[in-house]
Amino acid sequence: MSGDAWKEGGIDATGALMVITLKVISCVINYNDGMLKDEDLREAQRKNRLLKLPSLLEYFGYCLCCGSHFAGPVYEMKDYLEWTERKGIWQRSAKGLSPSPYLATFRALLQAAFCMGLYLYLVPHFPLSRFTEPLYQEYGFGKRLFYHYMSGFTARWKYYFVWSISEASIIISGLGFSGWTDSKQPKPRWDRAKNVDILGVELAKSSVQLPLVWNIQVSTWLRHYVYERLIQKGKKAGFFQLLATQTVSAVWHGLYPGYIIFFVQSATMISGSRVLYRWQQATQTVPLKKLFELMNFAYTLLVLNYSSVGFMVSSSRSPVSPFMSFNITFLFM
Repeated sequence: MSGDAWKEGGIDATGALMVITLKVISCVINYNDGMLKDEDLREAQRKNRLLKLPSLLEYFGYCLCCGSHFAGPVYEMKDYLEWTERKGIWQRSAKGLSPSPYLATFRALLQAAFCMGLYLYLVPHFPLSRFTEPLYQEYGFGKRLFYHYMSGFTARWKYYFVWSISEASIIISGLGFSGWTDSKQPKPRWDRAKNVDILGVELAKSSVQLPLVWNIQVSTWLRHYVYERLIQKGKKAGFFQLLATQTVSAVWHGLYPGYIIFFVQSATMISGSRVLYRWQQATQTVPLKKLFELMNFAYTLLVLNYSSVGFMVSSSRSPVSPFMSFNITFLFM
């Protein structure tokens, strides 16, 4: 299963099946949206809906597109069809020119090389296996907290590497093109395949920002196909929609206790960050606003790296021991 394979540094077919699952579901829902009235649809539904059934070749081409087959990113069937038919933003200009993808591809490959190099350097110093070793039980509270942070920080660079490689493959194909900037001299944007903003993750000021900068395309998929569709007309989204979305994400990742712990806890983490943000906005004095901003940053950094251990070790016994090594009050903070 993919959880065990990823723990051992490998990858198996279930990773590709995870990507295909999202593509198949979005394709079906978008085709159904194409049969609904325009006034009943949200903006994202209107943009991505399919007005006619794709051919078998188009469907398999979308599902098995090699650039995103194993690790994503997920993109819409409508975008794929426009790309293959050279329509929309991919339509050639009057001069027959199209933006060159080579510089953006090189940048993504350079980022991938850096991420893998840093990961290979750090992982011998902060292995996940340490959590189940007697040596870890000898650590004091401060050292355990530091090890939680560094193990999470180290593991993230593996994902940064995989997503950067996938981004490069989509960019070089041309599918990664997402339009032109609004500057005086328009430049091509290549963020359709962007799946992570590294600095955005590591320096996030709030937990609310994390879905916008981590696994971006899957987060977008969850927002459009789960979160927004659970909101009733005339009502605002609440904790139920957030918890349901994170639970769907946990089940999609795999039925491991570590995944369930992480994603359910991430819902409470985001809600807690929202509370701190409301306190920050309600405060009139500048020093107190800065204090709440700092508290939100520290809260995000602390809880993210603490709870992510469950995601990283994933199996039945492993995720429990690191959590139990801290005070139970800290666990549910």
